[in-house]
Amino acid sequence: MAETVSVEACTILQVEGWPETQAACESELSRQLGAALPADFGEAAAVGGWFAVRIAPRRFWLIADDGSKPNWSIDPALGCSVSLGEGRMRLKLRGPHTFDVLKACVAIDWDSPQARPGSALQTGFHHVPVLLLRTGAEACDIFAPRSFAQSLVDWLADIGVSRDIQDETISRPA
Repeated sequence: MAETVSVEACTILQVEGWPETQAACESELSRQLGAALPADFGEAAAVGGWFAVRIAPRRFWLIADDGSKPNWSIDPALGCSVSLGEGRMRLKLRGPHTFDVLKACVAIDWDSPQARPGSALQTGFHHVPVLLLRTGAEACDIFAPRSFAQSLVDWLADIGVSRDIQDETISRPA
């Protein structure tokens, strides 16, 4: 199986509850989405057609692959939401050497329970903040600033070359 990197735009909405209304904000958002939100920082789960990631104690990212627009709203008395999709790209890495390549880029123990499939990790990638979403045993998505996406793909490909896994692993998208 060949390793692949695909670069896609996606819908990302950041939702944050006010400190004094956090519980009510989460409860209302869960009700509108029809499913419970991730309970712990770094957890991710499918909820109501979205993928919810708890990126901070009061903050969630809701991610949609298909360009969906929300059919829910946040009461301004409970919290706020803002679209982040215009400024971010999603890089999907798949294949048996995904974590060999990522180990050369970020200091994350991919064998730890905190990095299991379904977990989200925020880190710096060449001094640029990114969100890593482990989507499977051989898969990870990187949410990076749009202006950094092509450089990131090139860097990942270069690491593949330096590790003699280029031909079977990372291919640059057209």
